[in-house]
Amino acid sequence: METKNADDTAGAGPRGRWGVLGRRDFRLLWIGETARGIGNSVTAVAVPLVAVVTLDSSATAVGLLTAAIWLPWLLVGLPAGAWVDRMRRRPLLIACAVVSAVLYATVPVAAWLDALTFTHLLAVVLVCGVAAVFVRTAVHSYLPTVVTDADLQEGNARISASESATDVVGKGLAGLISQAFGAVAGLLLDSVTFILSALCLTGIKAKEAKPEPPEHPVPLGRQITEGLRFVFSDRYLRPIVTYGALVNFALLGYQAVQVVFLVRTVGANTATVGVILTAGSLGGIVGASAAPAIGRRLGTARGMLATQLVTGPFALLLPLTTSGAGLAFFALGTFVLGFGIVTCNVVLASFRQTYCPPRILGRVVATTMVINHSTIPVGALIGGFLGDALGPRPAMWIMTAVIAPCGLVLALGPMRTQRDLPTTERPEPSPDTQETEPA
Repeated sequence: METKNADDTAGAGPRGRWGVLGRRDFRLLWIGETARGIGNSVTAVAVPLVAVVTLDSSATAVGLLTAAIWLPWLLVGLPAGAWVDRMRRRPLLIACAVVSAVLYATVPVAAWLDALTFTHLLAVVLVCGVAAVFVRTAVHSYLPTVVTDADLQEGNARISASESATDVVGKGLAGLISQAFGAVAGLLLDSVTFILSALCLTGIKAKEAKPEPPEHPVPLGRQITEGLRFVFSDRYLRPIVTYGALVNFALLGYQAVQVVFLVRTVGANTATVGVILTAGSLGGIVGASAAPAIGRRLGTARGMLATQLVTGPFALLLPLTTSGAGLAFFALGTFVLGFGIVTCNVVLASFRQTYCPPRILGRVVATTMVINHSTIPVGALIGGFLGDALGPRPAMWIMTAVIAPCGLVLALGPMRTQRDLPTTERPEPSPDTQETEPA
């Protein structure tokens, strides 16, 4: 079993008033993730704007780009978890950051040379999506190396709050940069943020134990099956991943057409689009900050269930958006959705890290994310198709109507009868056993 450096710089010493941010290694990881988050949020706005404004693409084409970001989860998500469990995470994170920086820089260069095509943009998004699969899997598995178990929830909350805050900064910057310098300029900023992320990761001093090879090597397929079995046999993880898959399907379904909806149907300019899309990120900041308090007051299980049941119906405000004061519908809807989703993510990230055995944590994280993300390309493609076939506003109505009742899926699991999710590691079956009985 992989060990953590319980007494190294990562987790030793007094926390002080800054909490886990007072520790150098976590601070570097946090800064690096913050930089990467800014880049990702710039990409989320800049890529559709490049497609709509620069390349004059259709809603279906924009949906295809959105799907390409997430399609790698279906292609390499499960083996990525097994590979991450076999290697040190920090060198992998650095390599992915460098690759993403180089590829995103090629888009503005090609545009300035009048050589940018939709195929080029699609290829960059697809390859960087593969890198993102490894990053998302490795970061969740790497955090327990940098902080102690007692600090996991605070560490996850800090990173989630940072992701939401960078969404505010990144989306706003993307809109403003696109308005001032053209849509492709935002991707140059994206490249710089990935370079900064790589530099921060190189400065982390925590000693990461190299995963020990098994005494009897296990085939890759069997390792993947072990992660799948752990998730699907667990009465907590099963409804959680089902809920995530449904929500992500609908979220990306409407997000695939939201830029087209705001620009062509509502009549907003690119700067306004960038600003209004930050509302969901502001909700995420509040949600990340409130998640620990909600867990303490209501319980991690009960609080998570309550927030999802209350916040989901606010999605129905989005299709009501009109120009002028009517933009408030979109802002309020995305703010509340962001609050609910990030609150849930903070709780679940800490739950997985303490509940899953470290030996298979990478595979469990990857399995969970593959299931959650597997519906994203489908939702994005369907959203784009509906946007062209029925119009952006009807497509928004259809997809947000799916989000509204999704919290009921969690109510079908054990969370409805318990105050808190388990806080101790679940015993794992031996990798040599074939135990498949549901928990």
